[in-house]
Amino acid sequence: MSRGIALLGLAYVLSQFFRAFLAVLSPALRSDVGAGPEDLAFASGLWFFAFAAMQLPVGWALDTVGPRRTAASLLLIGGGGGAAIFALATTPLHIGVAMALIGVGCAPVLMASYYIFAREYPPARFVVLASVMVGVGTSGNLVASYPMAIAAETIGWRASLWGLCAITSLTALGIWVVVRDPATPEGEARGSLLAVFKIKALWFIFPIMAVSYAQVGALRGLWIGPYFEDVFSASAHQIGLATLLMGAAMVAGTFAYGPLDRVMGSTKWVVIGGTVINLVALCGLIFFPVSGLALATVLMAAIGFFGATYAIIISHGRSFLPPNLIGRGMTLLNLCSIGGVGVAQFLSGRAYAASQPATTVQAPYVVIFTLFAVLMAAGLFVYLFSLDTTH
Repeated sequence: MSRGIALLGLAYVLSQFFRAFLAVLSPALRSDVGAGPEDLAFASGLWFFAFAAMQLPVGWALDTVGPRRTAASLLLIGGGGGAAIFALATTPLHIGVAMALIGVGCAPVLMASYYIFAREYPPARFVVLASVMVGVGTSGNLVASYPMAIAAETIGWRASLWGLCAITSLTALGIWVVVRDPATPEGEARGSLLAVFKIKALWFIFPIMAVSYAQVGALRGLWIGPYFEDVFSASAHQIGLATLLMGAAMVAGTFAYGPLDRVMGSTKWVVIGGTVINLVALCGLIFFPVSGLALATVLMAAIGFFGATYAIIISHGRSFLPPNLIGRGMTLLNLCSIGGVGVAQFLSGRAYAASQPATTVQAPYVVIFTLFAVLMAAGLFVYLFSLDTTH
């Protein structure tokens, strides 16, 4: 099982990479295929929407056919196939199609590992295991930053995508061979999506799940690149370094949050505290959008660190799920998270377009940052009324 978890971890590294690498490629894609910021926001949004749309089918598949076949088949067809289409792209539409297909391929990999954790390990260990998996996987953000910028400049972005196609396909085949499905207790009741919706405690968690990762994913995955390029005239190397720092902060934040609920004796208040600090960093970008590349980089890194609440929030939701609803319940929570990023990408793309022609170079980005802050505050308000879990 350890080899299988390692392969699922590698698949999740690829998933994190694919949702974040457009920011680094934005200058090359603008010049080579005519894809501007709005086109890339649309393509990135398609990745998240495709990923989100697959969560309910993935939940059914995890509970029915198991994580091995679910993760391997979708990653091979969607991830490998989508990377190939991206490498051949000649128009922004091709980029959108490729990103949607890659989103389908990446949809099951984290939930497959979470399903195994929930079935094979005690509930008290779930949050630590979940945080470690997300922390390791988030290293994909690091590869999607400066190293990807170097690869694109050295061998070209098309050759880089062909390499990613090969790595993704081999990872999928490895999952098929190595991963072992957990045993299901004989006579266990069949779950249903309706039964998940009947768990009232989850309704106060869904909103924060929908917004907590939305602004982190949207900023790291797309807007940090155009923002730094337009406002600070940053080069590809500078953008790559800034995204590398933000990605490293996301990894560090995930590992920091992992044990905090046990240290603090509360899951809810750890999430609330981190979200409030995250909002403060967002407000810094709103009120000081042109105060320098260094300050903007620090604020982006702060958003990455304190916004890394995904694993602890999904662990909060997991605590209310019975065993027969683990697959459907966790994928529904994940749908909220990834769907929230998709909505944020589309809304931010529309906000950018509506801000044109801009009165100042920073004006469209201030609108985007304000949009993210309002969504975050709304989700936090609902979460204040959630039931806590203590350790």
